Amino acid sequence: MPFTLNRRQALIGLGAATLASQARIGFAQTPAAPISIVINQSPWLASFSATVDLYQKETGNKVNLEVVPFDGMLEKQRNSVRASQGDYDILILNSGWFVEMYYGGFVTPITEIDPGFTLDPGIFTLGDTIYFDAEKKNMTPEGKLMTLPIQPNIPMLYYRGDLYQEKGLKVPETFEELFNNAKALQNPPQMYGIVQRGARGANTVSYDFYPYLFGMGGAVFKDQTAGDYSVVLNDDKGKAALDYYLNLAKEAGHPKTASQDQAQIVQALVTGHCAHASLVIAAYSTMDDPKQSAVVDKIEYAPTPHAPGLQPGPALGHWLGGVAHNVPDDRKRAAVAFLSWFQTRDAQIANLKAGGIPLNATVYEDPLADERQNRWMKPLAAALPHAINPYAFPEATEVVAVLELGLNRAIAGEITAVDALNSMSDDIYKIMEKYKYKTAELPKLTA
Repeated sequence: MPFTLNRRQALIGLGAATLASQARIGFAQTPAAPISIVINQSPWLASFSATVDLYQKETGNKVNLEVVPFDGMLEKQRNSVRASQGDYDILILNSGWFVEMYYGGFVTPITEIDPGFTLDPGIFTLGDTIYFDAEKKNMTPEGKLMTLPIQPNIPMLYYRGDLYQEKGLKVPETFEELFNNAKALQNPPQMYGIVQRGARGANTVSYDFYPYLFGMGGAVFKDQTAGDYSVVLNDDKGKAALDYYLNLAKEAGHPKTASQDQAQIVQALVTGHCAHASLVIAAYSTMDDPKQSAVVDKIEYAPTPHAPGLQPGPALGHWLGGVAHNVPDDRKRAAVAFLSWFQTRDAQIANLKAGGIPLNATVYEDPLADERQNRWMKPLAAALPHAINPYAFPEATEVVAVLELGLNRAIAGEITAVDALNSMSDDIYKIMEKYKYKTAELPKLTA
């Protein structure tokens, strides 16, 4: 149920009393000004709240949260960063709009606030999206440190481990293996071999298609890092990825894939009617919750599959924490003090114990990762270094809208895969040309 905390209401961390009794990090620092953080309602809100409350107990510094629905969060942040003085000191930025904040100069680089700040060597840099070179307009460690990861969210392959044991199946690494396993477990309507997302939304079907596209060596653009936005979606790799996605749905998936969204996929898993799904790791806690799940202890996790000779290609759907440009200097310093604490191994172990997803690689080497309830950790640690940032330019929402429509129509059978790829590529090329990016388009695919 939606809820909101007043910006100046003191945070009450969920489960924080227990967490504080289990861990004392002892992070010494100078007392800092109170800070305010705007954050979205999400499955990981409780763990973040508990970890923040521990920070308050350990340091005596005050943190206030304003919790808002996801749909209203970007507008809140846009209004705040454009004001003469911002309401929020730390902006929790989604993968869909952090680039906009970088390009607009709305986030102050961390090392400009604290030149002595050191990034913990264990931090996942998530496709180097925590950095930004304002001159070259790209994400590279040669740029400035803009943010720290808050939630390293990527899709993982969820699969029914108990059914794998019964059938003697091997955990799939390649797309062919996934197809064969899904086909072997397909028994509708009692069991679907896989349930894929096909519904059109703000960033839904396109997000779920990325691991297939990237895992087959495809891309939307030729080389974003080099500033080359030539559209390559409709090359042979893009066609292979979309043909596979459609055939997987047809042969081993849900009969109404075009209407399936994330909520329907989670429901299919927890009710025991789905053998595989590509789903963000943030949903893992629902699988073993006896109040919500009929498949407690039956779901296992693996990196998303890939073509032979390639690596997994999960798309980043992560959250980053940056310091707003238009808040007083004492609040900027206090915001960096919190981020400095939050990145540490001890803080991230506390985050894990509260039900969160650690952003420090050393936590994944802790004995905690061997505990049954944390069986998702090692597969996630293996996948995170391969995570890909789909978009590195601020007008990405226009491109996403094109992909959402075209992919949904192809999955619904309204147009062929070839027509979908050609039309999407043409529309994306026009968008990039309109904004004067270096771009080009490939010859049209033929059937």
